[in-house]
Amino acid sequence: MKNLQVAVGIIRNAEKEIFLTQRASTSHMANKWEFPGGKIETDETALEGLTRELMEETGITVTEAQPIGTASHTYQEVSVTLHFFLVEQWLGQPWGKEGQPQRWVAQADLQADEFPPANSEMVERLVKGEL
Repeated sequence: MKNLQVAVGIIRNAEKEIFLTQRASTSHMANKWEFPGGKIETDETALEGLTRELMEETGITVTEAQPIGTASHTYQEVSVTLHFFLVEQWLGQPWGKEGQPQRWVAQADLQADEFPPANSEMVERLVKGEL
């Protein structure tokens, strides 16, 4: 089974709101909300992959990102390892560069069932204020 390494950016503003994007209706985990990010290329570190993916997906330049943990999950067709980063410093305004819906949500109001299962533990940590 293929294992994907994925860099995930939890973009949090000064008001403790988290920037989310929605997965395409044709993608794996269609229409679920997610923290932006994407696959880490074989020649990249997780941070390099995060920086590239956030520029491509949201148009921001990451100036500082703190690694806050990993999570692994096996779906029927693929296994993923998510490398989570807390991003609180960036240049630009995040937006759905690929045409995907986006929104800011208060950290305490995140709902784990709106995300792919691999994100559940991280969403719970955020809601509890552990990060």
